[in-house]
Formats: sequence, structure tokens, C-alpha cells
Amino acid sequence: MATLPVYRWRLAPDGYATYRQLRARGLRPGGQDVAAQLERPRRRRGPLVAYLYRIDQAKPVRPMTPGRWAALAKANTARRICPECRRDAGYVIPPSLGMCGPCAAPEEQRAA
Repeated sequence: MATLPVYRWRLAPDGYATYRQLRARGLRPGGQDVAAQLERPRRRRGPLVAYLYRIDQAKPVRPMTPGRWAALAKANTARRICPECRRDAGYVIPPSLGMCGPCAAPEEQRAA
């Protein structure tokens, strides 16, 4: 098994990019393996690691189709529906509460 080349932070050669850098260019890794990694040293913990992909092997991002847009809209709508009262909360319900604000409020506050 071959080891990955490791570069210091901001010293990677041209031709490599992180996943976010590829997305900013309208590209995706396209099934290629990680080509190298960046390491940013930290004082009291292990280094931060970023994986690099080769730009020349990257593929264009797949376009959003009408079906994908519809599925995304349906998923976002589902995140706004309160499971307790079944109403649209008007915002994305936080997973920590699991329900809208009025349903999560204690009984004493609701009665007042």
C-alpha cells in the first residue's frame, strides 16, 4: 500500500485542490482516490488534515434536475413541520428540541 504525500499548510503544489476548492470551481472528485494531504500543525493537539484531489482528474458537478429540486424542496418542508402539532413552524425546527417552540414550552408557560 502506497502512502500519501503530505504537504505543509499552504505549500501544496499546483494541480491539487481540496473538496471545497473543487466545488468552488464547479468540479467534483468524480470517484478518484485522495491524491495527497495537507497538514496544519497545532500547538496542543494533532494537526488539522485536509485531503487533496487532482484537478485534472476531477469531473464537472452534475446539474440539478427538476426532480432533484423537487426532492430538496420536499425535504426542507418536512424539516419545518412540527411532529407534535403538525403545523408549519415557519422555520427549521432545531433537532435539539424536536418540536416547535410553543410545543416545547412547559405547560405553565402555555397556560399563562
